[in-house]
Amino acid sequence: MSCVAGTGVFVKLSRLFVKVHRWALVKMSMNFKLSGLTGTLLASFKMKKQNDPLHGPNSVKIWRRKILFLWFLCVLTIASIWFLLSFEKGALGRKDKNLDSCEEKAQVLLEHFNVSKSQLHALVSLFSESDQVTSLECPKELGPEMAMTNGITCALKVLCLKKHEFQPQERWATEDVEHNEQCPAQDMNIPRMLEQSLRDKSLRREETLANMCDERARMLQDQFNVSMNHVHALAILVSTFHYGKDPSAIDQKTFGEYTERTAFERPLTSGVAYALKVPHSERKQFEKQHGWTIKKMEMEDQTLVQDCIPEKLDPAPIQDEYAPVIFSQETVSHIVSIDMMSGKEDRENILRARASGKGVLTSPFKLLKSNHLGVVLTFAVYNADIPLDSTPELRTESTVGYLGASYDIPSLVEKLLHQLASKQTIVVNVYDTTNALAPILMYGTDVTDTGLLHISNLDFGDPLRKHQMHCRFKYKPPLPWTAINASVGVLVITLLVGHIFYAAISRIAKVEEDYREMMELKVRAEAADVAKSQFLATVSHEIRTPMNGVLGMLQMLMDTELDANQMDYAQTAHASGKDLISLINEVLDQAKIESGRLELESVPFDLHSVLDNLAVYVSNQVPEVVIGDPGRFRQIITNLVGNSVKFTRDKGHIFVSVHLADEVRSPLGVGDAVLEQGLNLARDMTNEIDNTLSGCPVVDRLKSWANFKRLNSTDTIEEPEMIRLLVTIEDTGVGIPLDAQSRIFTPFMQADSSTSRTYGGTGIGLSISKCLVDLMGGEIGFVSEPGTGSTFSFTASFRKGELSSLDTKWQPYDPIMEFQGWRALVIDKRRVRAEVTRYHLQRLGISVDIASSLKSACSYLLGGCYTSVPADMAVVLIDKDVWHNEISISFNHFLKESKRNCGKEILGNLPKIFFLATTISPDERYELLSAGLADNVIMKPLRLSVLIACFQEAIGSGKKSPAKRNKPSNLLRGKRILVVDDNTVNRRVAEGALKKYGAIVTCVESGKDALELLKPPHTFDACFMDRHMPEMDGFEATRQIRSRERQFNKEIASGEASAEMFGNVAYWHTPILAMTADVIQATNEECIKCGMDDYVSKPFEEEQLYNAVARFF
Repeated sequence: MSCVAGTGVFVKLSRLFVKVHRWALVKMSMNFKLSGLTGTLLASFKMKKQNDPLHGPNSVKIWRRKILFLWFLCVLTIASIWFLLSFEKGALGRKDKNLDSCEEKAQVLLEHFNVSKSQLHALVSLFSESDQVTSLECPKELGPEMAMTNGITCALKVLCLKKHEFQPQERWATEDVEHNEQCPAQDMNIPRMLEQSLRDKSLRREETLANMCDERARMLQDQFNVSMNHVHALAILVSTFHYGKDPSAIDQKTFGEYTERTAFERPLTSGVAYALKVPHSERKQFEKQHGWTIKKMEMEDQTLVQDCIPEKLDPAPIQDEYAPVIFSQETVSHIVSIDMMSGKEDRENILRARASGKGVLTSPFKLLKSNHLGVVLTFAVYNADIPLDSTPELRTESTVGYLGASYDIPSLVEKLLHQLASKQTIVVNVYDTTNALAPILMYGTDVTDTGLLHISNLDFGDPLRKHQMHCRFKYKPPLPWTAINASVGVLVITLLVGHIFYAAISRIAKVEEDYREMMELKVRAEAADVAKSQFLATVSHEIRTPMNGVLGMLQMLMDTELDANQMDYAQTAHASGKDLISLINEVLDQAKIESGRLELESVPFDLHSVLDNLAVYVSNQVPEVVIGDPGRFRQIITNLVGNSVKFTRDKGHIFVSVHLADEVRSPLGVGDAVLEQGLNLARDMTNEIDNTLSGCPVVDRLKSWANFKRLNSTDTIEEPEMIRLLVTIEDTGVGIPLDAQSRIFTPFMQADSSTSRTYGGTGIGLSISKCLVDLMGGEIGFVSEPGTGSTFSFTASFRKGELSSLDTKWQPYDPIMEFQGWRALVIDKRRVRAEVTRYHLQRLGISVDIASSLKSACSYLLGGCYTSVPADMAVVLIDKDVWHNEISISFNHFLKESKRNCGKEILGNLPKIFFLATTISPDERYELLSAGLADNVIMKPLRLSVLIACFQEAIGSGKKSPAKRNKPSNLLRGKRILVVDDNTVNRRVAEGALKKYGAIVTCVESGKDALELLKPPHTFDACFMDRHMPEMDGFEATRQIRSRERQFNKEIASGEASAEMFGNVAYWHTPILAMTADVIQATNEECIKCGMDDYVSKPFEEEQLYNAVARFF
């Protein structure tokens, strides 16, 4: 590369980088404005403007750092390009040092620029004609052996040997340039020469197109003129031999053979024909002479142009004269008998031809048969020689006929182009431009504009018709892809490097900004969590406190003398209040779950006692004592059972069972009869009605836990002391629609919009249950079929516990001694239902036998007469499904007769008969009891407390009353209890509940009063203290009480004071129980932490108060 060229490239690159730099500055300013807007938006989140990274004290550093990186990018890029240019220049310099003459330098120039010899020769000519070169030195004779390259080299040598100082016109060129390293050319000559080279190339391309187009136009025009002359000669021939001879020497056969043989003289015509001039007065004679009718050329149906049949054409309309075709070439024989005067184009053509005496052309139209665009050339045929200067009138009178030749323009031009070798390089279109505003395309198609267009005029001999040939190159000239690719590559590399630096800077700033926002959001989230907890505590307290008064007063009201209506109203209000409390508990549980503050207890409890009042069947494989959260476990079952009760109203059953997960893992060795019945039902659904609890069809319960990963996994290894329970809730309700099954565990979502109106509910019970199951390390699932019912199953993990570790409130139920040794007979045709009844009776220590019908029961009792097995029979429970009045009467007589025959007495009386029913009308109940067929009716589902009450009532009149257990009221009788609450209603509720148990209650309204009353020595046995109170809350009062008790105990223990001084009590610790409306776990922990012994949540029940305080006595 020459020095001037290298400098020019460097200047162009410098200008490019100035533009890039300017763009970068604009981009930075726009980013700065946008960042300012972002800072304004962040200020809406209560952020100080100084803390914003784009407005604070660090913003200047950040933007200074960005500008520094951009300047470093520009300097690095310019240095890289300068290094490449210097490397290339150095390579050329080293190459120049090895050249001994200016001829070798010119050779390098030839190789470097990669131009043709002719272009370099033109370059030398430009230098030689300019004023830049003052003298030329070149060998006078160039031998024939010297090649063209040597001649160019010699010309360049003359330019390079001229040594003088050259003053450049551009200000960036160097001032001192050594003569042996300087090329005496101005810096703008090379761009001009390149531009001139491109211009010359374009001119040559235009010249080539013009030559090719003119050549084709000339050939087409010449061939058309030759053909037109032959047609004119044919017209003269017809005039001579048809009208000059008598008789005529030409007929159709002669005309057809002649024109066909001489068609080579008319290569552009597709056919010729002769039409006779026939006046209207001679039409009939003419038609009679020729034997055919003159036909009309134009047809109404243009679709028939290709299939033109003269016989189907209409006769020519009446007009002054006609021009029917009588002679035609074989190629156009179909136009014989057609009137040329009936065609619009041909009529005008004929009139102009006979008036002018020259050949005339029609405008392009579709030819008959071929359906191609074409023109018709028409010559008038005269009956005698007329002067050349004849008038139009004379020519018209002398006209006897018309000779016409049709030209199929597309076919003719296509034949012509096929004769040329360069047909594929250009695209040719032929137009009729007689109407310049609406040219008619005669040949060719619309093509893409390739940049160049040449128009050649065509002269076909008719001065009134104008024609043109438009020529275009088929393809555009190729682009200089090498230069374009190199430029694009350099640009892409530069942009990529810049993008990398910019992206790195932006990423760093983005990470810093995200970290700052994350820290702020963390602080806000923590503050929101605290606010939410405070809100929950406040809402809980403010709602539960008045509800405690409502429910307490309603309970006290129900303890008074009320009539039936008043009692119903009070009970309804009390139940509604409890429903409201349940709803509040659910909402609070959901809020605690969302905030992650829900925690589970871990206490030992008797599983059977917790579930007794829920009518739940528990397998005998389940341990009696487990360690976990009994309240939450019971809450899950209660939610699921409540959901089933809500959707199972008309008929069917709800069945809850608890088994070990190991029992369903190995179903072949199932020892539980109820589980075995359920699994058999799942395998064989053919006899499903006889095996279900109510006789209604149920879904396959196995599918409800089919997707439990932990339950079905064989690789799961659990700790030996851990057990996993499987709880199943089966119902025969309406079922869950298939499209709603995917969202039933979503909070506040229900099956459909009608559910809330038909069945009610908030839609959060199942969501809470799922969260609780997850906290217990279990899984929950279901299977449901619309119209059949649903089965929900869940697992929960517990630890095995010991009976001795049970708390007093979770002590298992101790069967009443009076039921020990009893035997019962259950008569039920459904085995699974009989097994459930057996479970509840065995909980009371009663041995149970099962019969499927009254007849089988008679057989059983009859056999017992001889074996003395029925001697201990105390009760008989008959299900409603097997009951029949006649059979029941016979069964009663059978019992009496068998006792008389056996001579034995079972407890001094006959066995008590109990009727088991899910639903029964009052009339049916009265009929059974009055007829003596049953001693009592027990309603399902069976509960332990209901069975005890019914059995005690049945045997109460027949034998000595059973020994009564200690009533709870005995534990509180005479105990002095202090109630501290600032709410008058709450004090009255607590006072009334405790007095029912015989306690002596004292009430105060503040923590200070409680502090004075509980100062040792005092006579109070326990204290219920509210948490929120004015002046001194319950926590502070408890701390001071405990501090004072520790001080007194320390003095007594050290001997500083005697026990007699403090009421003969050696150790002071008064049980203090909190009465709080806050159910947050943190509040309960705070109660224990401040020194309270336990807590009771509001609203509280009477039994709840008793159970909480009785354990201290």
